[in-house]
Amino acid sequence: MHCDRIWTDARLATMAGDGLGIVEDGLIAARDGLILYAGPAADAPAFAAARSTRCDGRWITPGLIDCHTHLVHAGDRAREFEMRLEGASYEDIARAGGGILSTMRATRAASEAELVASALPRLDALIAEGATTIEVKSGYGLDPASEIKMLRAARQLGRERPVHIATSFLGAHALPPDYAGDADAYIAMLCHTLLPQVAAEGLADAVDAFCETIGFTPAQTDRLFAAAAAHGLPVKLHAEQLSNQHGAALAARHGALSADHLEWLDDAGVAAMAASGTVATLLPGAYYFMRDTRLPPVEALRGAAVPIALATDCNPGTSPLTSLLLTMNMGATLFRLTVAECLAGVTRNAARALGLADRGTLAAGQRCDLAIWDVERPAELVYRMGHNPLHARIWSGL
Repeated sequence: MHCDRIWTDARLATMAGDGLGIVEDGLIAARDGLILYAGPAADAPAFAAARSTRCDGRWITPGLIDCHTHLVHAGDRAREFEMRLEGASYEDIARAGGGILSTMRATRAASEAELVASALPRLDALIAEGATTIEVKSGYGLDPASEIKMLRAARQLGRERPVHIATSFLGAHALPPDYAGDADAYIAMLCHTLLPQVAAEGLADAVDAFCETIGFTPAQTDRLFAAAAAHGLPVKLHAEQLSNQHGAALAARHGALSADHLEWLDDAGVAAMAASGTVATLLPGAYYFMRDTRLPPVEALRGAAVPIALATDCNPGTSPLTSLLLTMNMGATLFRLTVAECLAGVTRNAARALGLADRGTLAAGQRCDLAIWDVERPAELVYRMGHNPLHARIWSGL
């Protein structure tokens, strides 16, 4: 059988099924950017390959997927970090005009080219650790021109580097000063003016919102999600990070791809997510950076068989993190996830959180996005801190 490339003498963590899907003496064959075969070498067809790579016993996993980032933004919030260390809370900073609005001012002032240039080092850090698909949100422009600019910059990142960028429209991230005191009018603008433009230009793959006491109410979020559905766009939600607004259950009613953060998620929210198939995306970087103490209900999510994803939440205010390897370690140490859960969280479940059924496992028909590792066992990818054992990254078979 003809193929473009084969990888032999490899150990595979296929991530198929419920666990790691380990194959000790494995082979992967690819053609036209798709996997033809991934499994035991002894069971493989006879392949005639244009290029063959011997892996010398290295481990291959699917390419890693970061399913929640705010990668495109201008400026930083190091001073706010300093203020929190001196005793100020996230809410205090936000209400005083800092937080998201601080990044909004810097982002509005930056050009599209400047946004791309500032995001590339963050993107390169993720790619260097084996990431092949990365979600990028808008949400720091908070006016039509700036939100469009952010989404165009995110799309440009995918042309600058060999990586798939999935975009989410997060216009409902915070209430901009232009609409101070009138959140309903701002939501109406998003629904009737900005979202139609975003959809018409094909700039977003999903619609997101921040449903929180310092964000938007469930009723406002519901209106935005109804508008997203009218434009054929799936939804996801920042939910239950600072309080229980029952956002996860609302997201589940809209068939959301994911609900993210979830520290304050209750049993009703867990049950709603289980029934809808909504992924629970946990963000241990934000939990760590904000010194939170309330853990997301991991045992309840496990018990209800809710898929758990992990992501960096890379953003300037609450998680300036550009390492999925460290994210997995945090997921294990802070949330007590297992090695298999952590790896599933940045592969198959992260793909599901983005609605991408063509990646996240090593199986025939999947995209040939691979990460090849210099490790003795998959647990090392979760166990080590500040160590990058990536040997090679393959994107679309190349």
